[in-house]
Order: sequence, then structure tokens, then C-alpha cells
Amino acid sequence: MTLRCIAVDDEPLALDLLEDNIRQVPYLELVAKCADAFEAIKVLQEKEVDLIFLDIQMPGLTGLQFIQSLAHKPMIILITAYEKYALEGFELDVTDYLVKPVALPRFIKACNKARELYQLKHQPATSSSASTPEFFFVNSDYSLLKINVADIIWIEALKDYIRIHLTGTTKPVVTRMPLKQVEEQLAPARFIRIHKSYIIAVAHITAIRKNSVFIGAMELPVGDNYREAVAALTGIK
Repeated sequence: MTLRCIAVDDEPLALDLLEDNIRQVPYLELVAKCADAFEAIKVLQEKEVDLIFLDIQMPGLTGLQFIQSLAHKPMIILITAYEKYALEGFELDVTDYLVKPVALPRFIKACNKARELYQLKHQPATSSSASTPEFFFVNSDYSLLKINVADIIWIEALKDYIRIHLTGTTKPVVTRMPLKQVEEQLAPARFIRIHKSYIIAVAHITAIRKNSVFIGAMELPVGDNYREAVAALTGIK
């Protein structure tokens, strides 16, 4: 697997150092070096890019403004001399945030994170007869968190985000991804969609009513389009 990447920095020395680091990571292919965001935009229009190494403080268009301008974003690793933009960077769903000067081991760690995320997003879709993964990774709290499928109790959609409720903790994992995407990671025999906003692990269902499903004292609504599937769980006609 090769990740096609570009490096964007207005400082020639920093750009050369970044190029040298990229050359030392065997699964990275540097397709372009850009002195500003406008050059990067042109490259994205002409070439397929999986990953961008991006400075923040650049003339004309900052790195953060550049990210906001993209309709379809590759993975982005911010590399900057300033720590103060970290929160804003992660709110823009960047893969990692590195502060200059960046040691090579830290750089490689960020690249490995990007590779894992790429593999997760591009793994083949599974059919109902194929085996489903026992775990997957999601971006949360500035890290790639491993989610064990066996630990999932229920999943809730909140606009562009989902909350994954797990056994052994009262704090759900919050990540930015569509509910449909995580549904594709789950075996239909073990999980059921009961509403446009809810997926439940069948093993944790304790009671079913016409319009509700219960997980202990927790009551979740059943959407009109999902009532037949929920009723089929009971085996009662």
C-alpha cells in the first residue's frame, strides 16, 4: 500500500526537511512540494492525493483556511511551530498535529496513524455471508481508538457524529463518521438498526414494545421503517 502525499510549507528549509522525512517512510510517495496553499489547490485539481503535510502560518491563505476551503479532503497532518492551533486543527478533523521541530520517530508515528486510517476507510465492503471484523478504529480524542465489536451496546447518531456506548464504561466514544459507515462494520446477526439514529447490539436488548426497545432501563424509539425488523426478533407473528 502506498499513500500519495504532498508537502505544503512556505519556508524552503522546512519544506526540504519535510521532503527528507517523507522519503524515509517506505509507504509514502511524494507527488509534489508546494510553497503555499494556492499551489496545493492546483496539485489537488490535477493529481490524486491521499495525504497532505501542511503548515499553518502561510501568506495569502493559512493552512486552516485551506482545509476549510476543501470540498473533499484527503487526510491531513498539520506541521507547525505553534501549539495554539491544535484544538482548531482537530475540530477540522485532521489526522495528527505536529509541532516543529519534529523528531523523526514522532513523524513516523503520525504517518502510521494515517496509514491505519486509510486502511480502515478503504477495506473491502463485506457481504452478509462474509466474516465481519472483530474490531475497528475511529478518530476520537486526538487518537485512533480501537473499538472491539463485542463491547458495543448501542450506537447513536448526532448529525455528523456518532456516540458508541460500550460495556465497562459510562463514557461513550464520540467520533465524526456517518452511522451507515459503522453499520457496515457490524454483523447483521448481532446488531439491528431500530431507527435512523440508533443501532443496538441484539444481545443487550432486554425488552421490546411496539414503539420502543429497552436496554435495561434505557428506552430507545423504534422508527416506522424498522418496526417489522424489530418485531421479527421476537419470533411472534
